Amino acid sequence: MTSRTRLLLPAAFITSLGNNIQLLGAALLLVRAQGSMLDVGWLFIAVAVPQAVLSPYFGRLADRFDRRRLWVGCDVVSAMAALALPVGLALGAPQQSLVYATNFVLAIIAAQFTPASAALIRERVPAADLRPFNAHYEIALQSGMLLSASLGGIALQYFGPKPLFTLNALTFALSALLVLAVGSKHRSARRSEMLPQATTCAKDPAADLVRPPARTAPLALAPLALLFGQGLVVVTVFNALLPVLLIGEWHRGPAVLGVVDAVGGTGFLLAAAAYRRSAARLGDLKLATGGFMICSGLLVFQPLFGVPALMGLVLLGAFLFGQARIATRSLLMTSVDESRVGHAFGLANGYGLAATIVVMLIASVVTGHSDTRFGFAALALISILSAALAATWMSTFSKRSASKEHEARPVVRSPGGAV
Repeated sequence: MTSRTRLLLPAAFITSLGNNIQLLGAALLLVRAQGSMLDVGWLFIAVAVPQAVLSPYFGRLADRFDRRRLWVGCDVVSAMAALALPVGLALGAPQQSLVYATNFVLAIIAAQFTPASAALIRERVPAADLRPFNAHYEIALQSGMLLSASLGGIALQYFGPKPLFTLNALTFALSALLVLAVGSKHRSARRSEMLPQATTCAKDPAADLVRPPARTAPLALAPLALLFGQGLVVVTVFNALLPVLLIGEWHRGPAVLGVVDAVGGTGFLLAAAAYRRSAARLGDLKLATGGFMICSGLLVFQPLFGVPALMGLVLLGAFLFGQARIATRSLLMTSVDESRVGHAFGLANGYGLAATIVVMLIASVVTGHSDTRFGFAALALISILSAALAATWMSTFSKRSASKEHEARPVVRSPGGAV
């Protein structure tokens, strides 16, 4: 892996930071305008709907076109869309309509960014380096997501929305410059990657006899997509519930929200440091399913004991969630051929966002008729059930695949007829 390829890590962090400063800053504006959890929920739903619908299609585009150019294009358009919010506020446009519109546009762009970035990583990072790179990449994404509340909350409290969103537009421009600096892929490298496939087909015509049928691949990917998507559900709904809890119910300032999310970012950094040992000891599958289930269980206790306890639980939850998320990304990325990585992540992202819409509505309605304690509990229950379903599904599929492979294995006999 070259030093230029490593530039994708800060680019991913900055893009994630920019996307979530925009979203969380918009949510804080709604909450400060006496918005309810349902108002915040509708904002997140408006962001999730276009991504859920478009992600599978955009995933195919990521496999057909230059992935680096797609990433840069996403950042450039995001910068322009993000800048539209402070400009619109300065011109006196209706705040709520402007918030929904700009975040809707950014959501469409994000639907292309997710599969394009995953496909570019699979294209540029050697297979031997994928697991450590995925660890750092996922932490970059999640740290950007969590630290966005720190920067966004503090900046919104002390400087106001216009400077915050203007600075946010610059983050996307910086990410585009970093990805441009990675450089284009050499044609010789692309040609060398295609030759082994052609050679295999020519030299081993019997390979098709033992190759799994193409129709089994979606079934193998489905539980991984469920697990990957569930991570997106947890993060998105948690980020919607947290400002309502801290600002709407506990009457704390945006800076407190920023500190809590900074603690979560620390948990993700610790997760990156611990992932290699945890994965070597437990394996990616156990780490993914177990980490998601325990992290989801902790959600029940987070709104019960005040800010200090919340910080401790967020730290532990982010530590477990970070490792589970890295393991899931590694499993999903290595389960398909490089030429189909974009499609796989597009499907997983589309499912996750569709599920986010449903869970967000449930959490919003539950919270609206009670308080955030029950919203967190509803999120925890759904997450635990989803992780358990994915684990059972993968275990069943693995057993069936092993049984079919054993039955299809040819019997070798000696010339005398003995086995």
